[in-house]
Amino acid sequence: MTDTLAPTPKPGILDIAPYVGGKASIAGIAEPMKLSSNENSLGAGALAREAFAASLSKIHIYPDGHALKLRAGVADHYGLEPGRLIFGNGSDEVFALLNQVYLTAGDNVVVSQYGFLAYQISAKGCEAEVRQAPETNYKCDVEAMLALVDDRTRLVYISSPSNPTGSYNTGEEIRRLHAGLASNVILVVDEAYAEYVAAPDWETSLPLARDAANIVVTRTFSKIHGLGGLRIGFGYAPLAVCQAVDRIRLPFNVNCAGLEAALAALSDEAHQKASRDLVQTWLPRLTQAIRGFGFEVLPSVGNFILVIFPEEGRTASAANEHLMSRGIIVRAVGGYGLPNALRITIGTEDQNRAVLDALSEFAAG
Repeated sequence: MTDTLAPTPKPGILDIAPYVGGKASIAGIAEPMKLSSNENSLGAGALAREAFAASLSKIHIYPDGHALKLRAGVADHYGLEPGRLIFGNGSDEVFALLNQVYLTAGDNVVVSQYGFLAYQISAKGCEAEVRQAPETNYKCDVEAMLALVDDRTRLVYISSPSNPTGSYNTGEEIRRLHAGLASNVILVVDEAYAEYVAAPDWETSLPLARDAANIVVTRTFSKIHGLGGLRIGFGYAPLAVCQAVDRIRLPFNVNCAGLEAALAALSDEAHQKASRDLVQTWLPRLTQAIRGFGFEVLPSVGNFILVIFPEEGRTASAANEHLMSRGIIVRAVGGYGLPNALRITIGTEDQNRAVLDALSEFAAG
């Protein structure tokens, strides 16, 4: 007898919109300018590249499942306890592991309206409800977040700086958010773009997490260190959280080349400075010039800007098509509920000038 039944995903899986990364190609253009994924336009530093090359002789050997060398390096660099670090295949995996450990069907997580989509996807995969707090002026509203927390809330996610808006929350605001949470609710502070921030009232939440039993702070090597292709991120968490996560973390979830390159990148202060300097030079220039073309540009402290276009006429979709016709790929962010916006990574000088030329043409019609 033929069995007509087919494997069926658990409830809710097929309702999840998959994550779509930044576009990487344009038909007919061999080498477009890719400014769609907030990558470091200078690439990886020399020390990381050398460490990556040296690791090729060892790629037949399984990586260190506990990332002991990188663990010691990160702990020393940031002044953290090595046993309180979680390493993942990018910080995305750290979010997924936390959701898998702490969420069951019927629980919920609270995120900000335009927060990074990765928080939501893995939470929904755990059959949890995702509650989105409305933002005020494209910035996470602490009181709106707290208003959505109830006795089934298990995790609250905040990114500072935030992708895709470029906004941030002050240290005082994050302390207020944490103070408003019950002790069994984990506050996850995503600091992927921390190294680019120049705002004087921004603070890392690493010191706040040191003495808290329910805060996890995440960082990544994908942004200022330019190692997006090697997928290395980490979280600084309470020891009990680390021990729980370690029970389900895959044994070799980070690769040997990434471990070596990330360790080398930590000490490459010259590359980090050059990367910061490039962004700090061009962030205000691009913002001022594009505003001069008549488009809204949100204030940003990351290595990208978010440009808001009119709903009619010179729309975001039309701007995107025009930029692609000039060989420039930026990020449409309709998936974040921002159909009238484009996110543009700060590129090299030549790339930034090309963006300005193209948007000037577009604005002039």
